[in-house]
Amino acid sequence: MTRNLKQALFSALLVWAVAYPVLGLKLTIVGINLEVHGTSTATLITIAVCSVLMFLRVLFDQQISSAWKASPNLPVMPAKASHFLTLPTTQRWIIIALIIGSLVWPFFGSRGAVDIATLVLIYVMLGLGLNIVVGLAGLLDLGYVGFYAVGAYSYALLSHYYGLSFWICLPIAGMMAATFGFLLGFPVLRLRGDYLAIVTLGFGEIIRLFLRNLTDLTGGPNGISNIEKPTFFGLTFERKAAEGLQTFHEYFGLEYNSINKVIFLYLVALFLALFALFVINRLLRMPLGRAWEALREDEIACRALGLNPTIIKLSAFTLGACFAGFAGSFFAARQGLVTPESFTFIESATILAIVVLGGMGSQLGVVLAATVMILLPEMMREFSEYRMLMFGALMVLMMIWRPQGLLPMQRPHMELRK
Repeated sequence: MTRNLKQALFSALLVWAVAYPVLGLKLTIVGINLEVHGTSTATLITIAVCSVLMFLRVLFDQQISSAWKASPNLPVMPAKASHFLTLPTTQRWIIIALIIGSLVWPFFGSRGAVDIATLVLIYVMLGLGLNIVVGLAGLLDLGYVGFYAVGAYSYALLSHYYGLSFWICLPIAGMMAATFGFLLGFPVLRLRGDYLAIVTLGFGEIIRLFLRNLTDLTGGPNGISNIEKPTFFGLTFERKAAEGLQTFHEYFGLEYNSINKVIFLYLVALFLALFALFVINRLLRMPLGRAWEALREDEIACRALGLNPTIIKLSAFTLGACFAGFAGSFFAARQGLVTPESFTFIESATILAIVVLGGMGSQLGVVLAATVMILLPEMMREFSEYRMLMFGALMVLMMIWRPQGLLPMQRPHMELRK
């Protein structure tokens, strides 16, 4: 009992040590000085109640565990239903239904909802690309946002200095990002686990700082603005077209509506996401996809089977970076502005969280996780100050109750009859 009492006191103090600096203090700027002020009484009462609950939880841990085991089990999803949802055939039909709904929905949705859906599709593309490296090949990449930045700045620079259109720059941005992924693959061929993560993290930060300091070319912290939007066979969606161009509504004899541009950008993002989904699914059925999975499971066994881990790793980094380049190019076109601060480490962490939350290697899981990760902050704007706190709590809960992800990948296996 004495030991439990000490642990309970320590846990209660730990709640105060963690929660009070985060929730109990506020920094305000008074003139040119930064002052620290206490928060409201309600917040302090909430922290105190949480610390008391933690104290009681740790103190009576054995009694609570016994009562929990004696209580009736909660209803869970049947094993057959869970297995059915993870079957490739089931997920294929679900994806087809989602595609049909995605094509029809924007013509009935509001402008704000369509715009948020476009952002979701950008993260779907990024998640699918990182899923190749992390989920399929088993290589932990914390600098994936660097390839995203390469794709965005490739289109921004080509459009700004040479006046090239989005559709010409899109494959170029993908190839540029793939080239950087190929070059990154060489230094990390002999690295695994934490060492690989540290090197890729450094790569992402190097790219961001390089773009920030190359002021003459990239504009430095100010970035590049007035980036051209995609066109529909040369038709723009602006109210008035530039010299030598024609608008979409004038060509088809329609009344100008600004939502047409938002819907077109959404459809372009949907096309790119579907393209990425199709290519990755085809690769999974090819020897290259099987080689990625073999590398993920055991590199030594993969080498013993006659496969070349060097080529497998380089292909994973190159193809994963290529899809990030496509997403970055579209991001620059959608925003009309790119700055180095759009490609910080938190973006890499968000994309990695999408892959882990959805289920390592699962394409449908990535789509679902990207939707959850992007929509939740938009739906809970009043709690924007605690966004990262809720984000961390969500990941902790997922790791405890469902570490395999929301929709884990169905891996082929063989069972011997008894």
